[in-house]
Amino acid sequence: MSNTTVQSNISGPQYDAWLGYLQGQSGVKGAARKAAPVWSHNVSVAEDQEMISTAIAELTQGLEKLFDIKPKVSHSAASQASESDLTGQEAHGVWLGTWTGSEAVAQAFSDIERSAVHDEGYLIREDKEQGRLFIGSETPQGVLYGTFHLLRELVLDQESSNGVHPAEGRLSYIAEQPVNALRMINQWDNVDGSIERGYAGKSIFYENGEFTRDLGRIRDYARLLASTGLNAISINNVNVHQCESLFLTERFLGDVAKVAAEFRAYGIRLFLSANYASPIEIGGLLTADPLDEQVREWWNIQTAKVYAAIPDFGGYLIKADSENRPGPFTYNRDHADGANMLAEALRPFGGLVIWRCFVYNCKQDWRDRSTDRARAAYDHFKPLDGRFADNVILQIKNGPMDFQVREAVSPLFGAMEQTNQVLEFQITQEYTGQQRHLCYLIPQWKEVLDFDTFAKGPGSEIKRIADGSLYNRPYSGFAAVSNIGADACWTGHPLAQANLYGYGRLAWNPELSSEEIAEEWVRLTFGHDEEVVRLIYGMLLNSLEIYENYTAPLGVGWMVNPEHHYGPNVDGYEYSKWGTYHFADCDGIGVDRTVSSGTGYTSQYHRENAERYESVDSCPDELLLFFHHVPYTHVLHSGKTVIQHIYDTHFAGAEQAASLAENWRQLEGKIDPTVFDKVAKLQAGQAEHAKEWRDMINTYFYRKSGIAEEQGRTIY
Repeated sequence: MSNTTVQSNISGPQYDAWLGYLQGQSGVKGAARKAAPVWSHNVSVAEDQEMISTAIAELTQGLEKLFDIKPKVSHSAASQASESDLTGQEAHGVWLGTWTGSEAVAQAFSDIERSAVHDEGYLIREDKEQGRLFIGSETPQGVLYGTFHLLRELVLDQESSNGVHPAEGRLSYIAEQPVNALRMINQWDNVDGSIERGYAGKSIFYENGEFTRDLGRIRDYARLLASTGLNAISINNVNVHQCESLFLTERFLGDVAKVAAEFRAYGIRLFLSANYASPIEIGGLLTADPLDEQVREWWNIQTAKVYAAIPDFGGYLIKADSENRPGPFTYNRDHADGANMLAEALRPFGGLVIWRCFVYNCKQDWRDRSTDRARAAYDHFKPLDGRFADNVILQIKNGPMDFQVREAVSPLFGAMEQTNQVLEFQITQEYTGQQRHLCYLIPQWKEVLDFDTFAKGPGSEIKRIADGSLYNRPYSGFAAVSNIGADACWTGHPLAQANLYGYGRLAWNPELSSEEIAEEWVRLTFGHDEEVVRLIYGMLLNSLEIYENYTAPLGVGWMVNPEHHYGPNVDGYEYSKWGTYHFADCDGIGVDRTVSSGTGYTSQYHRENAERYESVDSCPDELLLFFHHVPYTHVLHSGKTVIQHIYDTHFAGAEQAASLAENWRQLEGKIDPTVFDKVAKLQAGQAEHAKEWRDMINTYFYRKSGIAEEQGRTIY
C-alpha cells in the first residue's frame, strides 16, 4: 500500500501536536522564518518502497509547512546516479534512500560512516556549498526516522541563536542509532470503545464492539509515534475479554490486518494482547494447560492463521496469573512453561512473546504483615532465570508496586542475567493526576534508567539492562502504557503530549536529559517566543515535584480513592485485599521491608543497594516510608521530622500548583486560544484539587499523630 495521504481531515494545533511545523506561528508566537535551504526545492528518490514513500510524503509536507514551498519529487533513474555525476542546478536537492537502493545516497557517506549505523540507524549530511542534503540508512525504517529527524532540526533551526540549540551547523553531519531495539506502546483499549486507565476520551481503534472505520486517525497516531522513533504497538488491553480474544480469529483478523497496514507504513510492528485461556474460551478445548499437546497445537494453528493475514505480525503480549487473569498456575505449571508454549508457536515466523511480570497476590489479608506485594515479581520470576525461550521477553514495571509517584526501582532488574527483559513505564497518568493535573514524567523515568543495580559491579544501570548491553541479550528495550484517546488533543491535557513525545525520544536515546526533551517539545509545539518557552518549560520541569509534594509523601503510595484512583483517600486501600498499605497509626507510618524486622524485601537488591535501604540511617529520605516504619518524630536527613515534612510539603505543593495556573495565565494571547482556554481550566482545577489533597493529608496525619504543625498554619 502506498502511503499517499499523510493526515486525516482533522487538524489544528492540538491535533497536530509536535508535528505542526510552526504553522501559523509568526510575530510574537515565533521567531521570523529563515529562508528555505537551496536543497529544499527538490527531492530525489530511486526506491519504490512503502516506508520510503511515507518519508517522501512527510518530507514534502513538512517543507511546505515550514517554507511555503512545494518540493518537486523526482523518481527518475537520475536518483540512482553517483554523487560525482550530479552537476548543475539539477544537483540541488534532497536525496534519500538505503545504501543498496540509492547509489547517490550511498556515495555521500564513507564506508566507515555507513558501518557506524545499522538497521534503523541513519546518517544525514548537508553540503551547503553544493546545495545538497542526503538521508541514508541500511533500512527504509532508518530513512523514515532520519526524515523526521531532519524536520525536527529544521523547526529547531528557526529559533534565535541564543537558544540551547545553535542556529547554524546542526545538519552538517548527523549519525543516529537507536539504543533500544524494541520501543513499544501498549494500548489498553477495549473493543467496546472504552480504555482502561484512559483519560483522553474513547478509543481511536474501536467503537461499539467493532474496529473503527476511521483509519486516518490511526495513521495520524502512527505518524506521532514514528516521529519520536517508536517501532512497535499492541493495540488492545492486556486484560483481554472474550470479545478481544476473537482478534486472533477470522471474525476480526481482516480488521486487525487493516490497522497493521497503517502502522506498517510508518515502520511500526503490530502486536496483540492475547488471552491465555483462548483455547478454552474461543477454541472449544477443556484446558489451557501449556504442556497439553492439544493446547500447543491449537496455538500453533491459530498463530499460523494470524501470520497468514499479517506476515510481519510482532507477537503476543501476555498478562497471566495476575489480578484474576487466567494463566499456567491453574495447571500447576510455572510462567516459563506458559511463555515457552507461545514462543514455540511464534518462533517459525520470527514472533515474540512479551510476558508481563506484574504477578502478585491480589487477595491479600490486610492483617498479615508478612506478605509483601513488592516482593512478588522477584519471588515469582527470579527462580526461572535461564528457562525462558530465546524469543520470550519479560516486561517488568519500573517499580515493584504499580506506577506510584514515588516507589523503589524493581529489584528484578539485575536479577536475571539469562533472560530477555523490557522496561515498562506508564505514560497514562493513572496515579499522577490522570491528565487533569500537569505531571511531566520524564524526570521520574530518568531516575529509574540511571539507577545503578550493581548487578555486575558499579556501572550496571537499568538503562544498560533495558538495552541488552549489560548481559548481551538479543531482545530488549522499552514498553509503556499509552496516554492517548479520541480527545481533540490526543491526551486530554494538551501539555500531557510532552510525556508521549518524551517517552519516544527517551526510548531512542536514554542519555537525553529531561531538560533537552522538554525544550524540544515546547519549541516544536508552541514555537520560539522566549517567554512562552521559558514559562512552559519551567512548568514541565517543576510539575513532578509539585505533584509529589501535595500527594503521597516519602515513598508511600495508594492514598487515592479505590477503583478510579483519582483524588485523596488516605485509607482508601488500607484495609483492602490489594496489598497497598501504609500502616499509619498513632505512633508512626511506613512499611517495614527490612531483613532484620520486616518482610525481607531489601534482600532482593544487590549488596550495595540492599545495605543502603536496610538501614534507616542510609535510606534516602524520599524512599524512607517505602522501606521503614518510623515514628512521626523521626528526623530526616533534611533536618525535619517526618510529620513536619508531611505538613510542609503539602502546604508548599498547593502553593506551587496555584503558581502553575498563574504562570499559564501569563501566556494569554501568545498561543492558540483553544489550547490556552483548555489548559487554563485544567490548571485552575489542579490548583483547587491540590488544596483538597493538602487538607485531607495534613488533617489525617494531625489527627493520627496529635502533633501540631510548627508554623501554626490551618489544619482542620
